[in-house]
Amino acid sequence: MISAAGYLQPAHLAAALEELARAPRMPIAGGTDVYPAYVGGVPPPLLDISLLPETRGTGWTADGATLRIGACTTWSELVRTPLPAHLHTLVQAAREVGGIQIQNRGTLGGNLCNASPAADGIPPLLALDARVELASARGTRSLPIDAFVLGNRRTALAADELLTAVEIPARSPNAVSCFLKLGHRRYLVISIVMVAAVLDFDAGDRVSYCGIGVGACSAAARRLRTLELGLLGLPRAEIPVRARALLDAGALDALAPIDDVRATRNYRLDAARHLVLRALTELAERTH
Repeated sequence: MISAAGYLQPAHLAAALEELARAPRMPIAGGTDVYPAYVGGVPPPLLDISLLPETRGTGWTADGATLRIGACTTWSELVRTPLPAHLHTLVQAAREVGGIQIQNRGTLGGNLCNASPAADGIPPLLALDARVELASARGTRSLPIDAFVLGNRRTALAADELLTAVEIPARSPNAVSCFLKLGHRRYLVISIVMVAAVLDFDAGDRVSYCGIGVGACSAAARRLRTLELGLLGLPRAEIPVRARALLDAGALDALAPIDDVRATRNYRLDAARHLVLRALTELAERTH
């Protein structure tokens, strides 16, 4: 273990969890959110988890039912990893996180734990029905993403816990996905609205799974559950028309955008409606 004043870098997960059980520390991996927050100030005691082998790597479980992504996996590593089509929404989001330097250092787990309303990685994980694995000296537990990210910079992570992995269920070979982001410019921009959508189809080409996540339109990114349920069982060709009707009937009511320097509440709602419809129309027309 590397140790200095206010800084520890354990080599294994068990040692890291022992330190957290002993006294609170701020976990850090890439540091792309932590260090800017303390410019001109003094950060709290840090626990560098970037070398923990238990938090790295991407692979499928033995039964092929779940993809496990280590929390310290960087965005660049995700982009380089061969993944099925239903995970393309996460890869597309990975390419939108800051610039290349941020993507090389920033991690999936850090994006979740920072819990910004405009975090690019959260809407895709919501749409994918992902879960987080949380570990402490007391044991391990699992939570769905929307039970972990509670609000603006708030999560369900206990002081003695680490987020160790993200788990994503497999889908059929028919599944497709996409990620759309609206900002004032193409790159290096905080989102005004983000939409992630995942559709899977059965043998009859009807919707067997639908996941839709919207970011930057609430204190925490939200799933559009009413819209998702309304599309289940629908033939592919009917998706755009039904989606438009559901959106007009209040499918965006789960969102609670604010007015700020980037956009007004009404603009965000209108943009979210257009992006959701665009994403679903694109996926309905895509066979792969």
